[in-house]
Amino acid sequence: MSSFNHRICVAPMMDWTDRHDRFFLRLITRHALLYTEMVTTGAVIHGDRQHLLGFDPAEHPVAVQLGGSEPAELAEAARIAEGFGYDEINLNVGCPSDRVQSGRFGACLMCEPMLVAECVASMRKAVSVPVTVKCRIGVDEQDPAEALPALARAVRDAGCETLIVHARKAWLEGLSPRENRDIPPLEYDRAYRLKRDMPDMRIVINGGIVSLDEVAAHLDHVDGAMLGRAAYQTPYVLADVDRRFYGADAPPRAPHEVLEAYLPYVEAELAKGTHLHAMSRHILGLFHGMPGARAFRRHISENAPRPGATAKVIRDAMALVPREAVAALA
Repeated sequence: MSSFNHRICVAPMMDWTDRHDRFFLRLITRHALLYTEMVTTGAVIHGDRQHLLGFDPAEHPVAVQLGGSEPAELAEAARIAEGFGYDEINLNVGCPSDRVQSGRFGACLMCEPMLVAECVASMRKAVSVPVTVKCRIGVDEQDPAEALPALARAVRDAGCETLIVHARKAWLEGLSPRENRDIPPLEYDRAYRLKRDMPDMRIVINGGIVSLDEVAAHLDHVDGAMLGRAAYQTPYVLADVDRRFYGADAPPRAPHEVLEAYLPYVEAELAKGTHLHAMSRHILGLFHGMPGARAFRRHISENAPRPGATAKVIRDAMALVPREAVAALA
């Protein structure tokens, strides 16, 4: 088993979990495992690697998610990603988008467990860091009672020790990628049963988890829990992760303190030519449910996209949120 802890993870989310978001989330939780957006093997091998894979050392532990289905290409992409310093290589066997299907990877690979196993084995030979898989419980007319264990056994035998299960089916025919995130019912028991039947494999559950109380309930049955949209849209949900699940003694940063720690990073990135909006868009939900949250969001949304916007936009937005009232709630 790998040396770092999958107990709490933040899901790979396209257009959301970029390097700026991960740096920001790391200021809220020191220990949760963070994932990149999915990057395709072709992009890694032929594209701007620094742009696609570069990250700040403060983001550790951080895993890269790869999309692909050609074992040799996945091995090469995994080797490149390991060279950048990622702590884990994850294979996407869960994304239902049309673009992914046309490339013969993502959720459609649920139908080809032996190909997935071949991909895992090829990556395992290429790198020394753990190789993991993120999947659905099945696709289309598959029976999850057969499809999920078949995939789990295949990848375990290929050297994968951790399977992240998004506990919904993916309907590749008839539902859009957005609908696939909500409409297929959650079937957490499928992941629970898989853990009972395969106790030697680490099972991490994903899908619809919005609170740390829900995380704690899942951890009675599986090894880890992965938060997705809740960790992005309401990031302060992660504030008590370190103390509650990793035994940390230090109290969490208050929301204002999180932003004060983020500002030096923002200013350094602005000096490199990064636009403020690329970084400020990730912080809009920080004060969710707290006094002043709406004014904070509005100020940033209206001002950060403007040409030449500086970190003052964030400072001015922070001033619209009553620090004492927020500290009492946080």
